[in-house]
Amino acid sequence: MKKDKPQTAWRLAQVAFFCLFAGTTLQALAASDASDVPLSDGWRFAEQDGESLYRASCQGCHMAKGEGAAGAGRFPALADNPRLASAAYPVYNVLHGLHGMPSFGKYMSDEQVAAVVNYTRTHLGNHYLDAVTTEDVKKLR
Repeated sequence: MKKDKPQTAWRLAQVAFFCLFAGTTLQALAASDASDVPLSDGWRFAEQDGESLYRASCQGCHMAKGEGAAGAGRFPALADNPRLASAAYPVYNVLHGLHGMPSFGKYMSDEQVAAVVNYTRTHLGNHYLDAVTTEDVKKLR
């Protein structure tokens, strides 16, 4: 019977930790505004403006401020990125993907691709003012 007491104490400690963690997580979720989470219906993105499209399709890997991330994979920074100087580079990557980045071409219209690329090239510390047009996107599709 003495073997059971340490095991029972360990189980109780695990349950207590889980409850504490779950309670804290639920409080954080309750405090967050669910309207901040962009969700699209169907298989195409519903968002139309560049910022909303960035939040829905890019932010998960490249982070909210475009700082990039490393961990299970490498997600390059989009902030202050000199590769974005060539407008064709991000358009092609959004349409067709690159390395581990998925392609978004079948999920976004030409207008949406232009909007998210223009947003990325004029925000996040980037100042490339030559706007991408839907015609530019069509040529690379």
